[in-house]
Amino acid sequence: MPQLAAGDRAPDFALPDQDDHTVTLDDLRTSTDRGVIVYFYPKASTPGCTKEACDFRDSLEGLKAAGYAVVGISPDPVTAQATFSSRHGLPFPLLSDADHAVMEAWGVWGEKKNYGKVYTGVIRSTVVVAPDGTVTLAQYNVRATGHVKRLRAALGVD
Repeated sequence: MPQLAAGDRAPDFALPDQDDHTVTLDDLRTSTDRGVIVYFYPKASTPGCTKEACDFRDSLEGLKAAGYAVVGISPDPVTAQATFSSRHGLPFPLLSDADHAVMEAWGVWGEKKNYGKVYTGVIRSTVVVAPDGTVTLAQYNVRATGHVKRLRAALGVD
């Protein structure tokens, strides 16, 4: 599936969160003034994913004050999401896309290279979806370290 770009309609989803409650994009985006930040990460409790999640946690109040909600999605099972959320005090939904259908629809499941090896997996990405369901910002192949700071600057939240 091709990657999303500004102006595209974001594919809807309904996925279980760390508490095994179903969360939909529609519910998230209509509960905000400016939109929802959907970030995709490869694996809960790994160093890079922990850094990124904690950066979102530490920036959440500013993002919320600016009118944004945050949600993270990975292929981890609900139990791994629950452990990750609890261990790091993550106050936003972490969704389980175990069959990676949503990730494929959003263009974040694909070929990756790591230390010379090529494999298929999650391409660390962030997509911002406006309350009307359109994509306002799509960033693919982001680096975990410093990503939230760069995103905040791109959104004018500082």
